[in-house]
Amino acid sequence: MYSAVRTHDYDYPESEMDERESLYFDTISLADSEAAAAAAAHRKSLSQSRNTIYHSAVDLAGDEGRSSSSLRLGSGAAAEHAALAWQPGYRQSTALEHLNGGGDHTDAALAAQILALQNGRGHLPTGIGVSGSGGGGGGGGDDEVSRRLLRNSSNISIKDKKLPITYSQWKSRTYRRFDDGKRSVDFVLAYNGEDQVEEHRRKREIFEANLQREGLQLEHNKVQRVHFIKIHAPAEVLYRYAEILKIKVPLKPIPGQEQVFAESEHQFKSVVSRMCRSLFSSVQLNTALFPEREPRIHLEFSRNYLELYDTEHPNFFDASTRYSIINFILQRQHFVEGEESADNLGIEKLVQDSVYTCSYTLHDKDDRDRLLKEWANITKWKNLQPLDQIKDYFGAKVALYFAWLGFYTQMLIPISLFGVICFLYGFITWSSDPISRDICDDNGTIMCPQCDRSCDYWRLNETCTSSRFNYLIDNNMTVVFALAMAVWAVAYLEFWKRYSAGLVHRWGLTGFTHHVEHPRPQYLAKISRSKRLANRTTTTTMQGNHEAKPKVTLDPDVPFWSIKFLPNFTSYSIMILFICISVIAIAGIIIYRMAQRASHSILGSENSMTFKVMILPMTAGVIDLIVISLLDLVYSNLAVRLTNYEYCRTQTEYDESLTIKNYVFQFVNYYSSLFYIAFLKGKFVGYPAKYNRVLGFRQEECNPGGCLMELCMQLVIIMAGKQVVNAIVEMFIPYLMRTLKELSYRHGWYKSHKDNRLVPYNQFTEDYNLLPAESNSLYVEYLEMVVQFGFITLFSLAFPLAPLLALINNVVEVRLDAIKMLRFLRRPVGMRAHDIGVWHNIMTVVTRIAVASSAMIIAFSSNLIPKIVYAASMGDPELNNYLNFTLAVFNTKDFQVEPLLGGSQYVNETVCRYTEFRNPPWHPQPYKRPMIYWKILTGRLAFIVIYQNIITMLQGILRWAVPDVSGRLLKRIKRENFLLREHIIEYERQQVHIQAGTTTTTPSQLKAEESAGLRQRQRESDDNNTNTSFV
Repeated sequence: MYSAVRTHDYDYPESEMDERESLYFDTISLADSEAAAAAAAHRKSLSQSRNTIYHSAVDLAGDEGRSSSSLRLGSGAAAEHAALAWQPGYRQSTALEHLNGGGDHTDAALAAQILALQNGRGHLPTGIGVSGSGGGGGGGGDDEVSRRLLRNSSNISIKDKKLPITYSQWKSRTYRRFDDGKRSVDFVLAYNGEDQVEEHRRKREIFEANLQREGLQLEHNKVQRVHFIKIHAPAEVLYRYAEILKIKVPLKPIPGQEQVFAESEHQFKSVVSRMCRSLFSSVQLNTALFPEREPRIHLEFSRNYLELYDTEHPNFFDASTRYSIINFILQRQHFVEGEESADNLGIEKLVQDSVYTCSYTLHDKDDRDRLLKEWANITKWKNLQPLDQIKDYFGAKVALYFAWLGFYTQMLIPISLFGVICFLYGFITWSSDPISRDICDDNGTIMCPQCDRSCDYWRLNETCTSSRFNYLIDNNMTVVFALAMAVWAVAYLEFWKRYSAGLVHRWGLTGFTHHVEHPRPQYLAKISRSKRLANRTTTTTMQGNHEAKPKVTLDPDVPFWSIKFLPNFTSYSIMILFICISVIAIAGIIIYRMAQRASHSILGSENSMTFKVMILPMTAGVIDLIVISLLDLVYSNLAVRLTNYEYCRTQTEYDESLTIKNYVFQFVNYYSSLFYIAFLKGKFVGYPAKYNRVLGFRQEECNPGGCLMELCMQLVIIMAGKQVVNAIVEMFIPYLMRTLKELSYRHGWYKSHKDNRLVPYNQFTEDYNLLPAESNSLYVEYLEMVVQFGFITLFSLAFPLAPLLALINNVVEVRLDAIKMLRFLRRPVGMRAHDIGVWHNIMTVVTRIAVASSAMIIAFSSNLIPKIVYAASMGDPELNNYLNFTLAVFNTKDFQVEPLLGGSQYVNETVCRYTEFRNPPWHPQPYKRPMIYWKILTGRLAFIVIYQNIITMLQGILRWAVPDVSGRLLKRIKRENFLLREHIIEYERQQVHIQAGTTTTTPSQLKAEESAGLRQRQRESDDNNTNTSFV
């Protein structure tokens, strides 16, 4: 019956298991000194031998008998027992008795031994060490002991019937529950048990007493140095606050809803959708683990209609809803008696003041393991996401983020394929490009030096390879790809609104808004400290002539100009300051590039293709990435402080203010160097006789093929480098920290601090060591993806494979974010949301900027307009002489600064060429702009106007053609609202009849009449009602 199992049957290392067993002994609280001595002797034996662990009061009594002879079972039995216990590689798996009934616990232990002997163990050695039948599974022996002891406890006193409980039973019963094994732990507060500050202790007592007055149930756990308070919310509390917060919950089936659901499902599941579902069956979810949810009608919770709600539905109050209700209560409880104000309110203030170390919700082992296996798994990269289960586990706000990221990733597939086609077109037509062909075939064109003194003349054909690569991204498909990209961006945003509307309705959040959102406790505390607003924040009402009710916290109107203006002005001024710093940093990198052009003696042949196209842009790009990352890190932390300084009333206002400040800075920080290459580089260089200089350095010039190649390289470096940096910060560093902690814990690298370690033996101790989930933790994830969206919409025409890189990154990003939230972070408090917030507006603005950006890049950075003007003006549609057309002639005698040629082979050159549209030196107006330049400039400006108008028109048509909510969903919402109204009316009528005592019909007759009436009114409504309302 008592089984011995090998050590590898346990999941935990020896040292960790010893501490867990020690915690077990402390938790069951042995009653008197003799039992405590037995527990101490047992713990001593565990520390001496990590290969043996006892799990029963039988073994405790055996230890005590061997040490003090208080148990008289015979020295032979004890010796054999001890010899067996010290065998290496085995642990005892016997039952541990809970001695909590008072009286002589030694006699209780003796009775347990006698019972064990009566149940088939003829002699003690084999009975204690190995199962008498030779069996003994890895974890069932101790449970079997408990069952037999309970079954045969008729001759034991009532107090001793409570004795048997195994370690595994105790652990499973209390893993994420109260000690009674019934009530679940919904929330946990933790504080330092060694905190002796009287003020902290008093605040905790008041705060916990206020929580209990609200109806929450608390239980303390003081086993280790960190003390925990387990919180459970009973149904009455959930009902009360669900009504206050206007939470929608599913109703019981309503007569007529099956018809509405069947018709809508028939419409949604068209032939095409069924065909796609069968085609892509390999990406579908495992319906055994994630069954498809039945549609339900939701209604705001009201205790008056409690009978109408499906309280037995598993998602009636899911975990995220319970956690959000408890968090709402925690945020609004005072912790100072008699001085209730907004400044002594809420758990966040207590954590900030170190009264508590943290507050958090608990992961659910079963649900988390299922999500880790089927969702947070890189091998499942192609599978759809279980959005309903994510919503139940994390709340609607997190679920909407993953739904948006998954939808964005799927929408990248078509534009990525089109980008690959455009890139392949460049490869296929590689040899047909007249510019690169003329450059590679040219042997006599001498180009002017690219710096003043140290640079030599160079031959045009040295840029042969770079011009060929430039053609891959600057060809006839460039405009087509830009057009497709602009249409795709609008289609993506419009279809996302349509898709999210269906999700929100399925989750019962249709019509949810933040207009009735409660003020932030930090906001109330801030205005309570304001001298101008102090008298408006609280009020005291009199009760009779002598009694005064407690002060009531108010939410006064805060004037903008007298109070809000200065914090807002300061915050945005610092943002502008950091934007200027970012621009200065980018300007410094540009000057670095200019200086490198003049450093012939340092870098050697700067005229080579490797230097021009690879080394210089890559080094500048890497430096740019480092500067961007450092400024990003500094400003991200500063932006939180600046937003805290403002008067943001609700959490939504706070998040939007933080988001806008951060994104404006990130926009300049990440895109400024790309805008420089696209719009400024090579546009205002001047000519050899009169170069435009910056700090004495000549401005950079584009290669004869154009600047798109360098824009492409800079885009790849910054975009890919940013994704790598984010992956390291988000995943590798937390993983490394957790691994080091596990290794140090497993191998005991810090033995001297053993007493200060927190041993994880249940869910709330395991989650305590995880990283905290901040309220704005999704901000970083959204920012990363929206910045990426800007890269591919603003500049992807310079690199058609950018959407493909984004697609590959996002496929992995979805799973990495899921792994991070499930493995490294504490479970966040579920929050309701009906959309992705201000991020959609930001992407809409970026999409409009992208239209102008694409038009200007095509007009000024590509060769499209000069080719069109040349073909029309010169009558050369084959562009045979186009290269010569783009190169101006310069007389070397007209140099401002004569180059130091030394022993150069080009000493006797009298003319050189440079990339510009200027008159030759023999023209009556030498080096002035010819008429063809103004024609090309006019064509470029005309193209920008025409392109923007065409794209804007197409985007407007697309926005009109794709409504935010589909007509079928609107029809379904209308019919559901009708059914709901009629159902409530019928319920009220029945209640009136019941209260009046006049009802004579049976419930079945009432139901039949109700169904018939509903069907009739629904048909009339479908014919006449054209208005749609949202519940």
